[in-house]
Amino acid sequence: MSRPMTADRADLKVICVIPARFASTRMPGKPLALINDVPMVEWVARGASESEYVDELIVATDDERIRDAVESFGRAAIMTSEDLQSGTDRVAIAAAGCECDLVVNIQGDEPQIKGPMIDAVVEALLGDQTVPMATLAHAMSEEEASDPNSVKVVCDLRGRALYFSRSPVPYVMEVEKADWLEHHRFYKHVGVYAYKMHVLRKITELPVSSLEATERLEQNRWLENGYRIKVEITDHESIPVDTPEDLERIQSLLGKNLLSSPGGTAKK
Repeated sequence: MSRPMTADRADLKVICVIPARFASTRMPGKPLALINDVPMVEWVARGASESEYVDELIVATDDERIRDAVESFGRAAIMTSEDLQSGTDRVAIAAAGCECDLVVNIQGDEPQIKGPMIDAVVEALLGDQTVPMATLAHAMSEEEASDPNSVKVVCDLRGRALYFSRSPVPYVMEVEKADWLEHHRFYKHVGVYAYKMHVLRKITELPVSSLEATERLEQNRWLENGYRIKVEITDHESIPVDTPEDLERIQSLLGKNLLSSPGGTAKK
């Protein structure tokens, strides 16, 4: 597919980096977990390759097994230190040697990612010149609202993030918790970011903040340091795989034909 071009976008260079760490407390080796006999990281790469904007796609990993798997399905992989504190640090290192304007970060545990989702986050960043980065959110179900693995986000009237939390926020006064979704729309954060390249370098140099350490959400570090984050609402559902139970759910969706096999190839 060809990228929609305008005069101010013709020279835009966008790279996509998928951080894929082998170690995981709840699910070690999850980038290599098989979904319909295909490693999860390959599902993510296939979905990313559908984007109209992505010029180059790289998997940044700390493990040779993941690197070998990525290269076996024809994608580029870069080895990074296993001592890095976050996926964003891994993305920044992988992108450091690239000449580009924007960097897209897709978590390696998002097998439902689709090209239009990446295009939406890139266009959200391009469309608001007052923000240095953008991300996605999706309307949340009642089950997700009570799940600390489903990260919630609240925004201002211009669609900029105010706060990310593992708790259901905001609190709905004088309403039973089971009925909260009838009185307020809650949004789940989707693990896709687009950054301006020079900003990506800066945010990885910031020290861990109090809110980040408390929630274990690095995006709160950026907010605490005054960086605005544009949040684009998407209709595309995406279930991150954090546990073996999440993997079973994804397999179930595949069996019901609700998880399509993406195609396409990112430009090299």
